[in-house]
Amino acid sequence: MNDDDAGGGGIRVASAAGRWVVLTTVLGSSMALLDSTVINVALPRIGEDLGTDLAALQWTVNAYMLTLAGLILLGGALGDRYGRRRVFVVGVVWFAVASLLCGLAPNAGVLVVARALQGVGGALLTPGSLALIQASFHPDDRARAVGLWSGLGGVGAAVGPFVGGWLVDGPGWRWVFLLNLPLAAVCLPVALRHVPESRDPDAHGRFDVLGAALAALALALVTYALIEVPEQGASVMVVGAALGGVLLGAAFVHVERHRADPMVPPSIFASRQFTAVNIVTFCVYAALGGFFFLSAIQLQVVAGYSALGAGTALLPTTVLMLLFSASAGDLGRRIGPRIPLTVGPLLAAAGMLLMLRVGPDASYVRDVLPAVLVLGLGMVTLVAPLTATVLAAVATGRAGLASGINNAAARAAGLLAVAALPLLAGMGPEAYRDAAEFASTFRRAMPMCAGLLVAGAVIAFCAVRKPAEPGREPQPTCAMHCGVTAPPLEPEPGSRHT
Repeated sequence: MNDDDAGGGGIRVASAAGRWVVLTTVLGSSMALLDSTVINVALPRIGEDLGTDLAALQWTVNAYMLTLAGLILLGGALGDRYGRRRVFVVGVVWFAVASLLCGLAPNAGVLVVARALQGVGGALLTPGSLALIQASFHPDDRARAVGLWSGLGGVGAAVGPFVGGWLVDGPGWRWVFLLNLPLAAVCLPVALRHVPESRDPDAHGRFDVLGAALAALALALVTYALIEVPEQGASVMVVGAALGGVLLGAAFVHVERHRADPMVPPSIFASRQFTAVNIVTFCVYAALGGFFFLSAIQLQVVAGYSALGAGTALLPTTVLMLLFSASAGDLGRRIGPRIPLTVGPLLAAAGMLLMLRVGPDASYVRDVLPAVLVLGLGMVTLVAPLTATVLAAVATGRAGLASGINNAAARAAGLLAVAALPLLAGMGPEAYRDAAEFASTFRRAMPMCAGLLVAGAVIAFCAVRKPAEPGREPQPTCAMHCGVTAPPLEPEPGSRHT
């Protein structure tokens, strides 16, 4: 195969080479996926073992999302320029080494730094997964290859809570991270031996490193202020961080408006549909990020579930996604995105409000299962049309950029929700150690999450009008943001990201 995309890949799915490529991409994406599905379940045990407070647990989740959200578009551009297999392999090695550091972390500070490094590896690894499929397979087989990748990734998402809960309750939470090492040990030699290299011959210009740095630093400072204000109050550090984050955010917008090759071209937001759907995405995934972060703790600290029980309790959302997402996508194509993007968030909001029934000694069948079923139905209804509408709102040549921006928006939403919700709900630094205090604040947080979903539904109803483009197939995607157990949304391969 030539080292460019001019003629596209020629590998067939049924061939041995095709099976190796699918295996490599599934193993690579599963590394990031498994950590995302089980980290929330492990948080109470991490806090107990390391003797840390709620803020450190928030950073354990957010450090990963921060670097991933800030660098994922840059990671896609690096793959297009220098070779997708090369950057994918670097990402796998980086992620594995960072996972080892997480597993060996002697204290919360080292764990948070290692999680941030994991996010850097994820930003290199995640865009390359679908990019390798797009570049390697014959055009007639690409849809089937993507379907295999999505289906096998969904199976990984489904078994994640079982495996993660068993590891936390058994060998310990450190094995949630150490499990990535054997996955990487299998993925690396297969990628190097069986996956052809590819790159985008049209990739040119300078990388927008400044834009990526400004975005990541702005998110970092705002996140720091939100997490630290409950303990430090309006201290000089907290106020300075908040102001600095706002100023850097404004600088990011200024830089993107004036660069020749911006990471996030402002012109893409000229599409009202694209802008509206990204706002809906932000509302939806902020709510989901906050929900999965707090619910995993609520089930263990308040309801008395084990880590395995808590992870398994939320599994119906994944099962529903696996069974019915394709049907929901077909329905969205027939009736247009407006109704699914209005009804889906409202159903999910109802599911979150039903979680208010979960308290001490909650019955799974009576209290937990109805909530997660309604939540899962809402996710099924909205996720596929959301993805399809994002891609249909822009020209085909910008689909990769649109998908990447939507991915980053969703991850940033989850990041900010995990930082802000405990503050808004009045959670103290030791709230997760006290069942009564955490239950009280959980009851305040769930209506806030539901309110975000209602806001997203209202925006969709008012602003989403034009139906998805006919003939445009949505990627089988859902953001794996903050523990939402579904295949991750990734940039469309072979397109410019800078």
